[in-house]
Amino acid sequence: MPPLEHAPLWRMILDVTIFGVIGVVLLIVGYYIWELVTPYNLRRELQDNKNLAVAVVAASFIVGMAVVIAAALVHVR
Repeated sequence: MPPLEHAPLWRMILDVTIFGVIGVVLLIVGYYIWELVTPYNLRRELQDNKNLAVAVVAASFIVGMAVVIAAALVHVR
């Protein structure tokens, strides 16, 4: 079996940067869609009311979205 050829370093850095930016943009878009469909204002609940339960749910949502986006971007190539 012949050895695998790797892309040049600049190309790998460019790919990582592009996929990272796409992942962050998708995460932000998902957050704002979630903000639109929830019956309460997430920012008000977190900043003004200091609602810990909403903070835990928001953190769980962000981590879950990040896992799904990362899995989707890994299989793009």
